[in-house]
Amino acid sequence: MGEDLRVRGGGEGEPLLLLLHGLGATGDVWSGWESVLARDWPCRWLAPDLPGHGGSAALPEYTFEALAEAVSPLVEPGGRTVVLGHSLGGVVALALAARVSVAAVVGLGIKVAWTDEELERAQALARRPVAWFGSREEAVARHLRVSGLAGLLAEDDPAVRDGVREQDGRWRLAVDPRAFGVGAPDMAGLVARSSAPVRLARGEHDFMNTDEQLGRLGVPVVTLAGLGHNAHVESPERCLTLLTGGDAAG
Repeated sequence: MGEDLRVRGGGEGEPLLLLLHGLGATGDVWSGWESVLARDWPCRWLAPDLPGHGGSAALPEYTFEALAEAVSPLVEPGGRTVVLGHSLGGVVALALAARVSVAAVVGLGIKVAWTDEELERAQALARRPVAWFGSREEAVARHLRVSGLAGLLAEDDPAVRDGVREQDGRWRLAVDPRAFGVGAPDMAGLVARSSAPVRLARGEHDFMNTDEQLGRLGVPVVTLAGLGHNAHVESPERCLTLLTGGDAAG
């Protein structure tokens, strides 16, 4: 299993469910799924910290292909793996499905359309040096804003723990700033190269994408009524239906 990755997991048997978090978050963002998975997904699941996030090692360069290569050892050859990725993790899920054989891919909350201004802003973030904070509270507040989880998770939530690091009495975000420079995905190409059926989903109130944008990619699209960009945090139960084929739009 990827030695440079911090991975949490549980359950037994197949299909394996691989959960990939979004930019700035960690695998702990799926902690709210544990009781739901124990009840409704009686199989094995894994939730890694993507490279450069949480407790996982950084990469020399961040590309979707490099991120997918890093998590590919989690997919057991000859086994059945279902991949659910949120935002950046959704793109990595598609890139992974182009590299190895998986049973199904669900991409949740992927930003598929980028302006030049948005890309330039992301590159500027990637070039910034690591920001240091005088207290854990300050660093956690910044982590929640950067990962889009402010207002969804409390600052003392266990899912926040590994989003920050302490060094010599100062605190920083665990995420490698260079990860923000990963760029815009070639969604049409990734969908076309997937080794498995692809399903895309978004929260009704997700400002990062639209039904029309996702619909252009020619795969099934589900809109989760009443939910936002971090739908997987807002309602694990509803998002789990994306894997079972249930109607999550109601």
